[in-house]
Formats: sequence, structure tokens, C-alpha cells
Amino acid sequence: MVIEYTGRQVVVTQKYKDLAEAGLKRVKKIVGEGASAKVILTVDKYRMIADVTVKQGSQSMVATCESEEMTTALHDALAKLEQQAIRQNQRSSTITRHPRVGEAGVEVLEAIEEEEPELT
Repeated sequence: MVIEYTGRQVVVTQKYKDLAEAGLKRVKKIVGEGASAKVILTVDKYRMIADVTVKQGSQSMVATCESEEMTTALHDALAKLEQQAIRQNQRSSTITRHPRVGEAGVEVLEAIEEEEPELT
């Protein structure tokens, strides 16, 4: 996974990079290999804002969190992103596994169920 770091009014240290890479490694297991990520860290007075974007093909997931500490904001954003990836993965598997009503396969399945005798 290609990761791009941007620091706005803050220096992106190795500690932040290690934390981001550990969280994105978990997301990578769910999303797959061909993804790219952008991590934007911003400081605005007393607020620390972490914005993480993962893009794979035409799908993109974005998580933004703010806190008084940058490590907390980054950790929360990565946790949100992981939940989005899990939801998106479940949504796509549900759509592909269930055929639409009215297709040929559904009608054949209903006809077979009607022909089977009931065992009582």
C-alpha cells in the first residue's frame, strides 16, 4: 500500500508514521493490495486533527478525527477507517451472494422447491 503523509503546521515524526502504518496494515488485510492511502495531520490552535483517506479503484473511504493529542486523533481515525472497510466488505459480499428476484436462477429454484414432496 502506498502511503502519502502531509503535515499542516506539524512535523510528521516517525512515531506518527509507525502508528499510521500499523493501522493501515489492518485495513490492508480487509481492503486488499491495490489501495493507496493519504494521511493528513493538522494542528489548529489546541485541536489536533487526523484525516485518513484510503482509495481502491473507484471506492474511497475517509475518516477524520480530532483530539487534544495527535496520537489519539490518529488512532481514532484509523479505527473508524477499519470499521468502514469491514462494513464495505460485508456490503459487497451481501450484494454478490444474493441474486435479484425475477432472475432465471430464482425462478428455477422456486420451481424445484414446489415439486419436492413434504416429509411428514
